[in-house]
Amino acid sequence: MPHTITDRSTGPARTAPARLSTERRRDGVYRRITRALAVALVPAAWVTAPGRARHTACQWALAARFPAENLDGLTAATRAAFEAARAEALWRDGELIGLTSGYRDPMEQARLFHRAVVREGSVAAASRRVLPPHASRHVAGTALDVRPSEGARWLERHGDRHGLYRVYDNEWWHFEHRPDGRPVRLPHSGLATGDLRVGGRADGCRPVASRRPIH
Repeated sequence: MPHTITDRSTGPARTAPARLSTERRRDGVYRRITRALAVALVPAAWVTAPGRARHTACQWALAARFPAENLDGLTAATRAAFEAARAEALWRDGELIGLTSGYRDPMEQARLFHRAVVREGSVAAASRRVLPPHASRHVAGTALDVRPSEGARWLERHGDRHGLYRVYDNEWWHFEHRPDGRPVRLPHSGLATGDLRVGGRADGCRPVASRRPIH
């Protein structure tokens, strides 16, 4: 059985080289099938959305490729930017961009953060990987965790056209909608949070920070 190495984060798992090679071949097949499906769906999309047929057909095809993804809860601007970016990626370069995690409700984010604090041993260490609800852009509906890695690389190169930017060195999958322009990229989210302490709460959600967290 191929060996899977679980990354100590909320992001995707890292896999051993043999499995990576198999996944890359499989992803190539998926790219070709998904693009062919999008082409086949254009006539139906034209009936449904004249003037936006290619865009709509792309979203339908990607929904078939990534059936578990959920774009609900994203801000309208973030969702529009993401859909436009992945339509461009598919039609122009044949790349697929799926959503692993978008909007998270505060309770879900608090659970993720609490688990990270327990695992890492401190709020400061946990905040390098996941932020408390008040600080998370996932809760704000403006953050996107994407897959596969090829799609993330495309988004890193071209996402600025849509106001989408990778913001942390240690999370290749995490992008944020920043319509005001490219943010400074940080090594990890802990540098954006200021000083956080547990403050008597198990989830560590009480800040003592002076800088506005952005994750």
